[in-house]
Amino acid sequence: MNITVEKRVEGAKKAVGLTVMIDVFRAFTLEAYAFDQGCEKIILVSSIHQAFALKQKHPEYVLVGERDGVRIEGFDFGNSPSIIRSVDLSGKTLVHTTTNGVSGIHHAKHASSIVTGAFVNAAATVRYIKNQNPATVSLVAMGWKERDTEEDLLCAEYMKSLLQGRKMEDIDERLQQLRDQEGKKFFNPATQDIFPEADFSACIARDIFDFAIVIERGEEYDTARCIHA
Repeated sequence: MNITVEKRVEGAKKAVGLTVMIDVFRAFTLEAYAFDQGCEKIILVSSIHQAFALKQKHPEYVLVGERDGVRIEGFDFGNSPSIIRSVDLSGKTLVHTTTNGVSGIHHAKHASSIVTGAFVNAAATVRYIKNQNPATVSLVAMGWKERDTEEDLLCAEYMKSLLQGRKMEDIDERLQQLRDQEGKKFFNPATQDIFPEADFSACIARDIFDFAIVIERGEEYDTARCIHA
């Protein structure tokens, strides 16, 4: 198995083979909690306009997403996993749009298949990948806009070690160190309405879910579904 690590949107555009789109803070962590709360499927859209158009056709859909971290006006929820994990989403369809993670999926045109990447279901996702037995795996650390972020690169490193059968002895220590790196935004009293402190622990919880999130390509929209692994 050939494993490469790519970065940001340019990396998503270059990704080939089975591609893991990684967004720990917070898109794909949120999606994992949503599926754990009973969500049936998540429709991924690149624009706010597309989200509202789907809501107009399907009023029962739940709109979730952000721009620059802030909940989009008129959406049901922002991009907070700690809030979503307390919502009953049984049988619901979510419509999700974000600044980085979701947009990365739309750019991965050369990927043969796509799964999402986050710490909460990293081991299960690796089990799924191994069952697929791909020749090539691209791990794409989406980062934040035009820069790399420590949590996404660490998740790529962690998943690569699992794929190679290596144990990262310091993974839990390095997860805690994120608090003083990109994770410090969750401890800013001035932005708790955007980045609540509870999101940090929700995002660094490791291997608590036993499913992978697999992307199904569609003619109009891509859809995320969970597959137990």
